[in-house]
Amino acid sequence: MKIKWTSRDIPDQTGRVALVTGANSGIGFETARALAKKGADVTLACRSSSKGETAVARIKSEKPAGTVNLAVLDLSDLVSVNGFAEEFARKHQRLDLLINNAGVMVPPESKTKQGFELQFGVNHIGHFALTNLLLEKLHGTKGARVVTVSSAAHRMGEIDFADLNFADRGYSPWPAYGQSKLANLLFTFELQRRFENAKVDTIATAAHPGWTGTDLQRNSLLARIGNRVFAMKPEQGALPTLRAATDPGIKGGEYYGPHGIKEMRGYPVKVGTSPAATNREDAGRLWDVSEELTRGFIGATA
Repeated sequence: MKIKWTSRDIPDQTGRVALVTGANSGIGFETARALAKKGADVTLACRSSSKGETAVARIKSEKPAGTVNLAVLDLSDLVSVNGFAEEFARKHQRLDLLINNAGVMVPPESKTKQGFELQFGVNHIGHFALTNLLLEKLHGTKGARVVTVSSAAHRMGEIDFADLNFADRGYSPWPAYGQSKLANLLFTFELQRRFENAKVDTIATAAHPGWTGTDLQRNSLLARIGNRVFAMKPEQGALPTLRAATDPGIKGGEYYGPHGIKEMRGYPVKVGTSPAATNREDAGRLWDVSEELTRGFIGATA
């Protein structure tokens, strides 16, 4: 496997349709920018229309080979997710790349519209619903991929099925973040198994950006201080996502991150996970629980 993989290695994306959540800044923006540069038709799915419009204008100013457009999506509200997916499906004949990038990190205690702890609700539940709502488009597109952005913080994560929303044990930002990022990987691996069982050629992959300085860390003083020493630029931090999305040699169920020490910096390569992330029983249970929690907002799942 090539080590020094960069955005120059992205194959031509002409004719492909990509959807990137949380694309108004950080690695989401750089992911959308790189795909548009290579010819893709990219939708930036953003919660803030004003920030999204600014991001679209920035990419358009570079005159990319592809096209970019904005669609408003609030992953903290399943009504918004449902409406977004319906509108996207009406406007697009295909979906080659669904990149579940958006996320929140260690915010003050808060809830989604439907009452989920914010990090679990946005990072996992919102993307679980979005992916399942777009399955028909994905399965109807040859070689489609779902890429979910996790984090090295998944290693400190534990799934507490009795208290997914930290209602009983009391809210703690970092454990809640770790749980949500572990959920991202359990979701990816279960989704891939379901694709294989259904004998479709859609694949599910995952990536993490190492230590990349973005607005995501605004709620953590420690992370902001560390950014000055350790952080990569978002353009570099987006490379694991881009490789997982576009490298022809990628296989379903693979996970990509930086190749350097502690996976904090470097070029994107296939990396390992914590044992908890590959627990099939937990993955299946999380899927079933997520189905129940989103019942009424999505139909049949993968």
